[in-house]
Amino acid sequence: MPLKDTMALVKEPQPLPVAPLPWFLPSLFAAFNVMMLVFVSSLFFGFPCRWLAQNGEWVFPAVTGPLFVLTFYSLVSLNFSDPGILHRGSTAEDPMTVHVVSVNQRAFRLQWCPKCCFHRPPRTSHCPWCNICVEDFDHHCKWVNNCIGHRNFRLFMLLILSLCLYSGALLVSCLMFLIHTRHLPFSVDKVMAILVALPAAGFLIPLVLLLLIYAVSVSAAERSCENKCRVHQEHNPFDQGFARNWYLTMCAPLGPKYMSEVVCLQRPVRTEWIYEKIQPSPPCPPKHCPSGSPVLQLQPQAQPQPPLMAQKRTSGSGEVATVLQEIDASPRLSLLSEAPRRGSSRRSQSLDPLNLRLPV
Repeated sequence: MPLKDTMALVKEPQPLPVAPLPWFLPSLFAAFNVMMLVFVSSLFFGFPCRWLAQNGEWVFPAVTGPLFVLTFYSLVSLNFSDPGILHRGSTAEDPMTVHVVSVNQRAFRLQWCPKCCFHRPPRTSHCPWCNICVEDFDHHCKWVNNCIGHRNFRLFMLLILSLCLYSGALLVSCLMFLIHTRHLPFSVDKVMAILVALPAAGFLIPLVLLLLIYAVSVSAAERSCENKCRVHQEHNPFDQGFARNWYLTMCAPLGPKYMSEVVCLQRPVRTEWIYEKIQPSPPCPPKHCPSGSPVLQLQPQAQPQPPLMAQKRTSGSGEVATVLQEIDASPRLSLLSEAPRRGSSRRSQSLDPLNLRLPV
């Protein structure tokens, strides 16, 4: 079947319906989470923690204060972090080209992303909410309205850990406050302590379970999207051992950002630039020719005309055939023939600058 017919059979993905301001509600929800963290913390530090500090229990504000700073920093940083966004490719890229890479003796075929117009590396997925391709994609976190990928997975783990510790510290501090003030009449401080303890206890158990799940995933070098699709059923080629997996995930250098202007995943090249770069230069003229003559003239030697059959057999011999063989063996010309969407017309055009005048 011709290539044009096969291209017509490819079903293009249907674009998602565009809603008015699709980014507004997720961004508003992420901002609401940050405000809730600040609001609950202000209630805690303003009422039960203040009473504990005034009565000599300085250990509670000394522990909860740094935990709040760490939690707030990780939450805000994760909102504005780069998950590992890859550059969009060029529309001139061929989606029918097959790229195969090997990871620990296992072959991976690079999938074509029709929205970003390039072949995705292994473990790279397109996020439908952010409309970007993310390297080492794990999931899209709606709590922070950002993708979790290669470059911000450490911040995500830090956020979960800090939230677990901070929620536990808030719950213990409020319980200790209620125990110390059980002989006192019911007051505003007790109401605020209960209001802080309820969400802290409600989020503590899910956060601990989430932290354990991701600890197991990091130990096995797995990702959430791969677990849902069951990509690696037999053997995970990305698994390099318990200690190595934790080092690569949490401590290894991340490398340069793909969003910088210097680094490009795929750089489109113009056809004219390729033709000019690989255009063969004309050979030097012989000694008997004038030095300023740019034309290589090959005059036929005076030889008796062979019979018709012999002429057909020897039509490829002689000095002209030698020159043509050298041109065919040129690496520059081979690169030109291997360029996509360039046929024999480019090959014939590349001989024009030589101005060969072949004998008739």
